[in-house]
Amino acid sequence: MSGQCGRPDEETEDIAKETESVSAQSGDDADAIEARVAALEAKANENWELYLRAAAETANVRKRAARDVEKAHKFALENFGRELLAVVDSLEIGLTAADSADGESLVEGSKATLKLLATTLERFGVVAVDPHGEPFDPEFHEAMSVQPSGDAEPGSVLTVVQKGYTLNGRLLRPARVIVAAEPTVGDPQ
Repeated sequence: MSGQCGRPDEETEDIAKETESVSAQSGDDADAIEARVAALEAKANENWELYLRAAAETANVRKRAARDVEKAHKFALENFGRELLAVVDSLEIGLTAADSADGESLVEGSKATLKLLATTLERFGVVAVDPHGEPFDPEFHEAMSVQPSGDAEPGSVLTVVQKGYTLNGRLLRPARVIVAAEPTVGDPQ
């Protein structure tokens, strides 16, 4: 595995070269140098082992993080799905009761189911955008048409055709609206 920088055997070769140049000195110095070389070799081997352990730990952390991300993607909607099951149950009960129920109780059941669904969505950060009477905001509203109105402020939302929704402040679907305009002369408003 030659060519890798920082390996103990390469460091040892460099030290050995330095040792040869100094070997002209007295025998006592040579013994001290050999001891120093041995100490440096031991330190180099220790650092190499530490490096290998750190590299292995880094690889393990990467693998663990990849598994965690994969699980998060796979099961991200688990709680949301579990909460929606209550809405499904409510709809199924309503359909079962539809055979023997009158229209008023069906309407009440539908309203209760819609409220349950809205509550579940809000619990997970999905919020309805119902901008009736608010100024038109192209970031959150989609203008379907403009209608003259003497009652509403020009540029405000006159009618909400379809509610919009945000997820934790991020737009999922813009509200479809009719925007008020100044009444034209001669319009009976």
